[in-house]
Amino acid sequence: MEAVIFTVIVLILSVVVHEVAHGWAANALGDPTARLQGRLTLNPVKHVDPVGSVLIPGLLVLTNSGLLFGWAKPVPYNPFNLKNQRWGEAIVGVAGVATNLLIAGVFALLTRFAASNGMEAFAGFAAIVVLVNLSLGLFNLIPVPPLDGYTVLRGILPYRMSLSLRAFEDRMLAGGILSLVVFLFVFSYFFAAPFGAFIRSVFALLVGI
Repeated sequence: MEAVIFTVIVLILSVVVHEVAHGWAANALGDPTARLQGRLTLNPVKHVDPVGSVLIPGLLVLTNSGLLFGWAKPVPYNPFNLKNQRWGEAIVGVAGVATNLLIAGVFALLTRFAASNGMEAFAGFAAIVVLVNLSLGLFNLIPVPPLDGYTVLRGILPYRMSLSLRAFEDRMLAGGILSLVVFLFVFSYFFAAPFGAFIRSVFALLVGI
């Protein structure tokens, strides 16, 4: 039970850091929207979504699902304020993913160090941090709206193609929770197993087990 609680806490904090990274990237590129709304803070209260940050992750962990993900309230930004109009959105989009993967890399080193020095309990908890952030970062790279991978793809494509992708994204977002349910159903049925296997392979490579 301790591992379950710790996993949920790590996931909540990880999605918060993920969103704050988006806000910091946007602010660095000239858009102060997130800063002016008080969202450049690690205080979970400002970011936690009851369903995406607590309920869904908790259910996934308790049911031993092979899929581990969650989300926080999206940090707002105005793409028209970004200094770099060509690559700005892609940079903002990749910031959250890069932050999660950086955390995974740092804690992978800590896991290896702890395991090699007999600190098995610490190594186990550090490994959970690796797995959560690795799963969150790579899952968000999937190029399906509203995931970051889609934002990055839209940001690096030529302008006309980007407009088409934005129109598709608007239609997906208009579907609200129904679009999310459909995506999760399709992903769980067709892609969860290979994605989970890929995550486990990368995880084993990072922590050395």
